[in-house]
Amino acid sequence: MSETTETFFRPPESSREQLTIPAPLYNRCRLLLNRCPNRNVLVPIRSMQCLAVIDPDEINFVDNLGYAVQDGKGGRLIIMTWITGMHADRDSLNEPVPIEIVYYDTDAHDTLRRLMSEFPAALERHGERQKATSAQRPNARVLPFTKTGV
Repeated sequence: MSETTETFFRPPESSREQLTIPAPLYNRCRLLLNRCPNRNVLVPIRSMQCLAVIDPDEINFVDNLGYAVQDGKGGRLIIMTWITGMHADRDSLNEPVPIEIVYYDTDAHDTLRRLMSEFPAALERHGERQKATSAQRPNARVLPFTKTGV
C-alpha cells in the first residue's frame, strides 16, 4: 500500500461560531480515526465535490475544485474547519459534542447545512470500505537492498 501526502491551504478566516454536532456524527469520526493506521482520515463527500480531513483535533472540509500555489507548493483550499478536540469530555456517548466552526469562505455558512446531511452518509460509506479493506490489508516489510560483488 503506497502512502501519499496531500497539501491543503488554510485561507484567512472569515468568521467563527460555536454549536454542537450530534453524538453519532462525532462518534463515527472518532471510530474511523481509531481504525486508521495514519494520523488522519480522508473522507470524500462526492455529492458536494469536497473532502473531509479528520484528525484528532479538527475536521477540515476541503474544496476539491479550489487549488492554490504558494511558495512553489500547490494544494487545495480549506473552506471550513470544525475544531472538535476529538477528546471532548462527555458524560455520555449520546451527548451532543460542542465544536467551534471556522469559516474561510463567506458562502461556507450555506455549505454547513448541506454538510450536516451529506457528511454522515459519506462517513458511513467510508466506514464500510475501511472495514472491507482492513481484512485484506497485507503486512509488508521493506528492507534495504545492497548490491554486492556483481
